[in-house]
Amino acid sequence: MTSRLISNPARVFAFMSQLVPLQMVGGMKGIGLEKDGELIAGALYEGYNGHNIWAHLAGQPGKRWMNREFLRYGFYYPFCELGVKRISGYVNASNTEARRLNEHFGYQEEARLAGAAPDGGDVILYVMWRKDCRYV
Repeated sequence: MTSRLISNPARVFAFMSQLVPLQMVGGMKGIGLEKDGELIAGALYEGYNGHNIWAHLAGQPGKRWMNREFLRYGFYYPFCELGVKRISGYVNASNTEARRLNEHFGYQEEARLAGAAPDGGDVILYVMWRKDCRYV
């Protein structure tokens, strides 16, 4: 099994949109993790404003997609290549697996949007500050 990182936002978007609800946004950047020619994980970035960028992450269920290379580059790209001070993300409060993953990475809950999730629950806004990121 061989894996490699790819930088093809359209392909990563097509893969990720099958797993999570997303809308293509102009200027969206993305990286993907490919194993034996098949995409198994992706990270998309949008809304870059010089200080902040929004990140979306998805991986194929049942596949071991979280490796060091993918994780490190997922933080290296926004913090080191783009120079942002923070990465923002949002998760439905009912998505305990995604919340656990974000918190494991070191994201901190910044705010809650009461009743904003499709299921009527809360949406949690998370932030990762460059100064707190242990991956870069």
